[in-house]
Amino acid sequence: MESMPYTQSLLANGVAKGYHAKAAPPTVTMPRLKAIVSGAIGGFLDVAFNFNTQVLLDDNLLGQFFKLGWKMVMCGDETWLKLFPGIFTRHDGVSSFFVKDTVEVDKNVSRHLSYELSKNDWDLLILHYLGLDHVGHIGGRNSPLMAPKLMEMDEVVKMIHSSTIMNPDDKKRTLLVVVSDHGMTENGNHGGSSYEETDSLLLFIGSKSQASDFGSVISNGVNQVDIAPTLALLFGVPIPHNNVGVMIPGMIDSFKDMQQLRALQLNSWQLLRLLQKQVPSFSCRSGPCDGFSGDQGYNSNGSMEKFCRLYLRAAVLHDSWISTELSRSDGREDKSRIIAAYYEFLINANQWLLHKATDKPAKVIAFGVVSMTLSCLIFFAVIYSIIQEICLREKQLSNGILPWHLDEVFSLAVIFILVISMGSSSMVEEEQYIWHFLISTLNMLLLRKTVQFFQKGSACDSFALLNGHGRICLRASSIFTLLICGRILRGWHQGGVNWTYLPDISKWLEQSESDLQLIQLASVFLTIIFSLLSLSLLGRRTKIVLVVGFNFLMSGLLVLHHIVKSEHNASLPSNNAATSLAQMIYATLGVTTVGTVLAVPWIMPIQLSETCSSYHNSSISHPSKIGSESQYPELRDSLYIIGCVYVGSWCLLQLLLQQPINSAVMLLILMQILASFLFFSQGMLQRKQWVEVAVLYYIGMAGHFALGNSNSLATIDVAGAFIGISNYSTLFSGILMFIITYASPTLLLLSMVMYISIKNLDIAAPPQNVDSGHVLKMILGLPCLVPLTVNSILLMAYTIVLILMRNHLFVWSVFSPKYLYACATTVCVLIGVFIVATTVTYAHIVLALRKKMLTSNEGR
Repeated sequence: MESMPYTQSLLANGVAKGYHAKAAPPTVTMPRLKAIVSGAIGGFLDVAFNFNTQVLLDDNLLGQFFKLGWKMVMCGDETWLKLFPGIFTRHDGVSSFFVKDTVEVDKNVSRHLSYELSKNDWDLLILHYLGLDHVGHIGGRNSPLMAPKLMEMDEVVKMIHSSTIMNPDDKKRTLLVVVSDHGMTENGNHGGSSYEETDSLLLFIGSKSQASDFGSVISNGVNQVDIAPTLALLFGVPIPHNNVGVMIPGMIDSFKDMQQLRALQLNSWQLLRLLQKQVPSFSCRSGPCDGFSGDQGYNSNGSMEKFCRLYLRAAVLHDSWISTELSRSDGREDKSRIIAAYYEFLINANQWLLHKATDKPAKVIAFGVVSMTLSCLIFFAVIYSIIQEICLREKQLSNGILPWHLDEVFSLAVIFILVISMGSSSMVEEEQYIWHFLISTLNMLLLRKTVQFFQKGSACDSFALLNGHGRICLRASSIFTLLICGRILRGWHQGGVNWTYLPDISKWLEQSESDLQLIQLASVFLTIIFSLLSLSLLGRRTKIVLVVGFNFLMSGLLVLHHIVKSEHNASLPSNNAATSLAQMIYATLGVTTVGTVLAVPWIMPIQLSETCSSYHNSSISHPSKIGSESQYPELRDSLYIIGCVYVGSWCLLQLLLQQPINSAVMLLILMQILASFLFFSQGMLQRKQWVEVAVLYYIGMAGHFALGNSNSLATIDVAGAFIGISNYSTLFSGILMFIITYASPTLLLLSMVMYISIKNLDIAAPPQNVDSGHVLKMILGLPCLVPLTVNSILLMAYTIVLILMRNHLFVWSVFSPKYLYACATTVCVLIGVFIVATTVTYAHIVLALRKKMLTSNEGR
């Protein structure tokens, strides 16, 4: 409050009443505005609707004012215009999502202030300032822009209070309400249920206050939904039907005794009707509670009888007070008893309604769970058939059985551990620890298997140029790279919900801005180097590699230029040159990626059967275990080039969009991918392919949390979703937000194209007179179905957990946000698998068509 001296003086002089208004999760704008004007608690689907606000059809204060003929004016967040179209006499809306703007977004509101304050044709003026929220998204609560912005808001309060409320010529009684829709974390984000996010400001400012002890009023906490019934009773309009709030104590002290009791009676009647609507069997008349039947399952510990008893007690006392002639002293004493009785009922009813789960269609839920279960069983059946076919062929080649190993058992155990952990709210909040522990343990098991293999002295195939100790160092160094990178990622962001305040690498680096900038530039440079080195391994396809590599290099240099330019203009909220450059990077990466996918299968030289042997000796992949020439050299090389472009382009895109502190995290995840491919490209350890795909998927999920994500909506990076966008677009900013949030899982899914290219396609899809459909099934089956199956199991399990926990205390704050993330992860997996399947299918069809045409031409 030091940055708002005038507002502080109003509080100190008893002119204003201040409260801590607790906002219910999700703490995003649209559901919070609904709560303020209707007193109702929204669901977590409002998070999605927050980006595409729909008309508010529920009963609300603005609708009541409009019916009374009030003239209303709104300036600021355009969410108001979407919720209440057509009710404002004048309005000027601005986008609430273009968070890079911290200046103009408030100037567009303040420029109307003098004019509107000079007019007397309105009854309600709404000013929704967005600058504080945008400052938080950009620089956090301790941003250097925060104090000047608070002073700006203080001047707005001073101007309104001085010209309207304190104006002696104004005969109307005016109330100034200052309220924030939500709080913010230290990083400036919001959406979750932490104290920092749910603690919002509420001030009632008038010409004077009746509060005798203002200090106690400041420390009092109310619910944000209490604003609606309070304003309704103050202005004499009906309380919204679905309101669950309670009249704020102390706000009607200036009312006459009869008016105070009448206000509490109206609030009690409204909550009583809402209780009856929630529990149809609940009936509380003026007599005994014999109208209530408690056989519906809602009567937990006699709560309904308790509500009836509390309400009737207050009603009887009130009726007695009205009908009885009492002395002044006795009357005041009885009035206090009636007020206390009403508030006892209101608070109990309010708490029950706040925590009650909304009714759900049981048949629809059951159908959904059954459908999820069937999909999991279908995935299992298809995977089992593919594994059986591959194992049968490998048994024929190895003349033996393929035993299960500890790493394979643990890969399955990971799924069961995750399913079990979903039933604990603490485990859901701190899921990142589970993923880091599981992936580290799995890497240690792979290292153990490698050491055991070499202790046995087994002789196996490897790269053509590697032998002896070189092979040992290669395999061991791959695992050690995974372990080292995993440990650094584990300590980069403390993550989660309960331990974000603990020191970590990111907080340490943020204290030194110069080191952070150097790391960001180095990460981009090393990403370019690693991607070009990966392409250069395909030495035989020199011309194609040079063309693709040049385009990729240009994209990387543009990203470097954008980072340098952004650093020099960091003090500016938005920059047209940087926006244009970002758009150029989007276009370059898009053209490079799409062009590579479409063109490479058409320009890849075709190797006929008589030349396959010479080609095979120079292949990047390991020699065939079959001992014959590879039947898919063109497909393998095409997928390798496309996979490299997918991985490199996605990393460059993330280095552009992610927060600077996460640039090194993307580099470490890329190093994990390359190390995994190096380890998996050798087939001597008798690893099953489904294990390798599962490991890659697990690395992607661990990287998701390493980037600072959690199961709280507060960790969603909103600021990065507006890079390269000059005008706000719900579609484009939503896509960018999704890309930023699911950077790591999507990267690992896209890398499956590269992974398929380094595997021995001859074993996965034997060429003996099989159709293309069977070939594609064997090549794509496990890389696509394993992520789908794992995600389906987790989604089904968590759906069941959420149903069982629907009455849990933390259903809104913990389990519901997690379910949104689970659904979004499903979308991410579906998109990633679709891209992989489409890419491989397209490349295979084009190459098969070209080979067929070339063969027919030679036959002539």
